Amino acid sequence: MVSTSSASEKSAPRFDWPLAYEAEQLLRRWVEEFLARNRCAHRLAERMRDETGTDFYEWVDHLVVGPEHAAALRAVGLVEEQVAAPTGTSVLHHPKAMMPRVLLSAGAKGAGPVELAVRPESLADFVASHGLASPIQGEVGARLRRVLVAEENGTRLTAVERLGWRGFSTEPPAPAFAAAVARARELWHTRQRDFADDTAGVRHALDVLGQVLALVPREVACELFFAEERVFWELRNRAGRLQKRRQDRLGLGWGNHDHHTFRCSRPLFPGLIEFLTRLGLEKRERFYAGEEAGWGAQVMEAPAAGIVVFADVDLQPGEIDIDFATQRLPGLPALRTVGLWCALHGDSFLQAGMHHLEARFDFARLRDQLGAEGVATMKPFSDFAFLKQAFTEGERWPVHPERVARLRQGGLVTPEQAEGFLTHGAIGSHLENLQRKGGFKGFNQKAVSAIIAATDPRKMQAHSA
Repeated sequence: MVSTSSASEKSAPRFDWPLAYEAEQLLRRWVEEFLARNRCAHRLAERMRDETGTDFYEWVDHLVVGPEHAAALRAVGLVEEQVAAPTGTSVLHHPKAMMPRVLLSAGAKGAGPVELAVRPESLADFVASHGLASPIQGEVGARLRRVLVAEENGTRLTAVERLGWRGFSTEPPAPAFAAAVARARELWHTRQRDFADDTAGVRHALDVLGQVLALVPREVACELFFAEERVFWELRNRAGRLQKRRQDRLGLGWGNHDHHTFRCSRPLFPGLIEFLTRLGLEKRERFYAGEEAGWGAQVMEAPAAGIVVFADVDLQPGEIDIDFATQRLPGLPALRTVGLWCALHGDSFLQAGMHHLEARFDFARLRDQLGAEGVATMKPFSDFAFLKQAFTEGERWPVHPERVARLRQGGLVTPEQAEGFLTHGAIGSHLENLQRKGGFKGFNQKAVSAIIAATDPRKMQAHSA
């Protein structure tokens, strides 16, 4: 077991994420057997590796095998999940690990999987990129849509698109639902971010959330919100745009996203947590890196939408047990790494957008491929067999003079630092290269503490001088 819980978490539940190597080995063996029998899937896997630096396994939504494999799957930790599925089919998942789900189908025969489904972000993009002639099953706006990619040697390669839905039934959407989804997407896309008073920005976001929830279910609202947050982040991050373009050539989009990182100022943190809670995210781990580090984080997850958020904030001793959704954090005499980043650029929730998007890759391969494209990668801050993490070099953003003036007047930066931010700007965002093994779904607190300290705007400014 790999513990990711802070020692100061006295009241919060513990999250000890296992290393499910046996389960992963079984599923990876089945994936390899499928690739050996389905040439189209094999070619796609090669192109994913060579053109996007990603591992085919990370794109697998589910496998379909016969019911005779139930005992083997349960022996490695998979259990039944109660979701909508066709008659004669049961769904197994690992409740504490990140890995594809497995459908036990009465009609499936053979030693391995008879069907494998990959999950791109947009099914229409995937179909167009690969010139598929098969029709998409499921109307526009359906919570689950699928398409047959290739059928050969008794195997079926399919692709699926999900809209905040973990079920496996393809049902027609309610009348006008597609229009409601389009309107909800538009509301998120046009949400105002820049206000003279940031608390007004939080109120506006909550108001927009109320409008969206009147149109679509919460899981759909969540899926659409983070899709727009990724778009906003891409506009300000060259590495993100480059990698997205590489993945779009195969019609994949950001279907391999792992988590979204929001940096937040102390006054707005309760508002962010309230917003995420109303959006359907549940609280997972809390981190407090210690008084010297001066930061903490709340990890939140929306299982139905497959969304994980890492919400960073400057913290003091004892604040790890605060209910961040209801208690306002008092001001501090000095800004730590997260607070200074927000003071320079705005909160991720508002003006700045995400600090980074983390997606799952073949770690070394992506590093080398991006390097060949002129995008350098920082030193890894996690380098374990089960977890590898590294940022691309940060995107440097100009800083508005009014923000620098407020920091200087408040004594929160030195005159030299203020001049440096005005002249050189400050690091704003990164793409994070992540590789998980053993289905590990946690975070390494010590490593995260190290990278947060390393990316303090004051230290990064010294590197640019």
